[in-house]
Amino acid sequence: MAEKTPSDADRVQHAWRNDRESASFAELIQNIVSDVQGLVRSEIRLAKTEIKEDATATGRASSLLVGGTILAVYAIGFLLLTVVYALATAMSNWLAALIVGVVVAIVAGILMMVGYQRMKQVNFKPEQTVDSIKEDVEWVKQQAR
Repeated sequence: MAEKTPSDADRVQHAWRNDRESASFAELIQNIVSDVQGLVRSEIRLAKTEIKEDATATGRASSLLVGGTILAVYAIGFLLLTVVYALATAMSNWLAALIVGVVVAIVAGILMMVGYQRMKQVNFKPEQTVDSIKEDVEWVKQQAR
């Protein structure tokens, strides 16, 4: 029996098919890389937005806290001086000042503890970005399979 040899047309068609498959695979890889780059850019934009929002909220809260604290210090100073003068009419001056000082120290400690607890509630970690990145990593793993 005569062995069948591929014709030139068969060789060209086979080469064209291999080139087409290679191009499709290269295009697929290029599309995946492009999608991953787009996802990374989106995640960076999301992280920047979240951090900016948190920083803006913290800045506003801090400025109000500082302004209120300055005014409160002056007001409390005058009120405490008034209390000392009022107590001094019933007892010696040093005892009146001591009583007012101890009460103020207790109140200051309570206020500082409450403020510290509230500051601990501020979250600087961009939660949405972290969750979204985890989802993207899973998506890329699935696409790679």
